[in-house]
Amino acid sequence: MKKFPASELVLNSKGQVYHLGLSPENIADKIIVVGDQDRVSLISAFFETIEHQSSHREFVCHTGVYKGKRISAISTGIGTDNIDIVVNELDALVNIDLEKRQEKSSKKSLEIVRIGTCGILQTEIPVHSYILSNHALGFDNVAHFYEIEFSEIENDFNSSLSKHLELPAKIQTYFVTANEELTNRLSSEKTHRGITITSSGFYGPQGRTLRIPTHLENIHIKLGSFQKDEQRVMNFEMESSALFALGKQLGHQCATICLGVANRPNLEFSKGYENEMKGLILYTLDRI
Repeated sequence: MKKFPASELVLNSKGQVYHLGLSPENIADKIIVVGDQDRVSLISAFFETIEHQSSHREFVCHTGVYKGKRISAISTGIGTDNIDIVVNELDALVNIDLEKRQEKSSKKSLEIVRIGTCGILQTEIPVHSYILSNHALGFDNVAHFYEIEFSEIENDFNSSLSKHLELPAKIQTYFVTANEELTNRLSSEKTHRGITITSSGFYGPQGRTLRIPTHLENIHIKLGSFQKDEQRVMNFEMESSALFALGKQLGHQCATICLGVANRPNLEFSKGYENEMKGLILYTLDRI
């Protein structure tokens, strides 16, 4: 099996993965990832027991038991660049022997659910709704650095969206599908399912213009008008495309469910959503 030198599989002085600061026994097979560090304790507050707590850089991890299920909650920080670190290091924890620096012959598949916040792109969907991602269109470039196998359907949607949006040639997108089984578990009459746009930034890459003009002015209006095979674009966020692409290629099951804290076409933003986020956390814990 493949072996990894110290410069490629980077470990700390404790033999843990370098950025997360975790050992294999610290994580569960069911993982909730969140951007905000403080959201980890919101999740673990619902655990009956907590067996592990750690914090390194922006990566906070709590592992415990909820209704008989062992679950880890891990903060990723903001953006697909951090997702690149988190997914690769989580995979290393379960599929690489860190002491021998050798790939394991038997692979483990993790369930990774992202709970986030997002901007809604459909006028009729109210703020504080649950947005469930069937797919993600990446405005980031993380997946372009890897040998990722995209399906014919994914490539077709990517082409259709790029044509619809009339994107500049310098912006190269990719389209990737969430894990169907895990997404179906999170689905109910409370969720709005569709395509998520993963942006590499909050301002220009999502069409917000402050003091620098953007190539994507009014992009949220164009996105909201797209429809193909009964799929519409539901929301903007900043992590799911890399999570789905890297996770699927490594054999993990990945999904995203977000709380809509803004409605972009309606120019609305939540006045406070702590209770609604707690509701989404409980909703997710009960379904994974």
